[in-house]
Amino acid sequence: MAPHPDSIDVRAVTEAEFADWTRALCTGFLREPTVSAEALEARRAQFVPGRLLGAFDGGRCVATFRSFAQELTAVGGATVPADAVSNVTVSPTHRRRGLLTRMMSQDLAAAKERGDVVATLIAAEYPIYGRYGFGPATWTCEWTVDVPRTGLDPRWAGPRDGGRVDLVDGEDVRKLGPELHERLRAAQPGAVSREALWWKLNTGALRFSESWTEPFYAVYRSAAGEVEGMVSYEADDRWGDGKQPLNTASVNWLIGVTPAAERALWHYLCSIDWITKVKSGWRAPDDLLPFFLPDPRAAAVTTQADWLWVRILDVVRALQARTYAGPGTLVLEVADRDGLTGGRYRLEAAEDGACCVPTTESADLALEVGELATLWLGDESAVRLAALGRVREERAGAARKADALLRTSRRPWCPDLF
Repeated sequence: MAPHPDSIDVRAVTEAEFADWTRALCTGFLREPTVSAEALEARRAQFVPGRLLGAFDGGRCVATFRSFAQELTAVGGATVPADAVSNVTVSPTHRRRGLLTRMMSQDLAAAKERGDVVATLIAAEYPIYGRYGFGPATWTCEWTVDVPRTGLDPRWAGPRDGGRVDLVDGEDVRKLGPELHERLRAAQPGAVSREALWWKLNTGALRFSESWTEPFYAVYRSAAGEVEGMVSYEADDRWGDGKQPLNTASVNWLIGVTPAAERALWHYLCSIDWITKVKSGWRAPDDLLPFFLPDPRAAAVTTQADWLWVRILDVVRALQARTYAGPGTLVLEVADRDGLTGGRYRLEAAEDGACCVPTTESADLALEVGELATLWLGDESAVRLAALGRVREERAGAARKADALLRTSRRPWCPDLF
């Protein structure tokens, strides 16, 4: 007989319980549950008291949840404090008992108390997180480039703008990468902060498993010698009939703070001997990659999916943090079944900033807090959501008015998986 859900203890994990929590995490993700002492010690770098939650049944951890401090870039470049949610699992023996709901409720309440403006996550499955007030706020695409079809000169010998591409090692990436990423996220709505831990994990300085493979790293330097782009990539070893190389370069991540840097790095990847395909990794859905190629059809979309999900915890601060396409006023009726930030708000956008306050005025647009999150970074259209019945116009033309204020000229993008 299954234990009653109330007999399962949901609480913060202690350091002494971290090994059991890690075993449950691996079990939930269908990974080998036994973790080596070295890997466990490396994983302790993620342990922050109070930010790891677990569900315990008879002393055994059967569900996991981790959150950590993050900054999210809003439209216009301002950042807001975020509660980043990760490592969410429920063991297969304990599904459908409300454990995720209990952990999520506890974490979001703590985030609200701390003053976080939003919570964020990357959803493994689409249907899970909408019921907690999250909405998909950015999307991602992956392209596969057929290199021989691109029309690029196979004798490419470097950028024609006076810049250069150089191979570097992991230590160089740890030195140069953080500042470069800060420049990217200052201009990219949807981008999130990266801790020093991120750079260690993604360059092998800290390893959670023994399966680490050292990638290749390259940087683009402008004619003035400034680092403006960086890429991490791997390559397979595949040969076709007749001993023809058919290798694929797979991008782990690529940062470019100028179009020239992005162009140079993509052309570099397509120029590597033996490489016949390039997989782009996760990119913005309006990425310039295809149009850096003489034949854009050489880059075929192989994946398009929702990516960063956002849960707004403070409507006023979220709407005041971003900039708008022009001046205007919009009254929103925001429903929040969890009672964290629902209500009616008057947004007044101007060139010198935005003001958002609670109001008793009649609403222009009514929507759930998750739909507001979908609109907040400027990617989605209120007109589309109205057509789908996900927002309701209380005043004729309100959805078009919302689009005129909220939508952005380039789509928001989150480069990170967390």
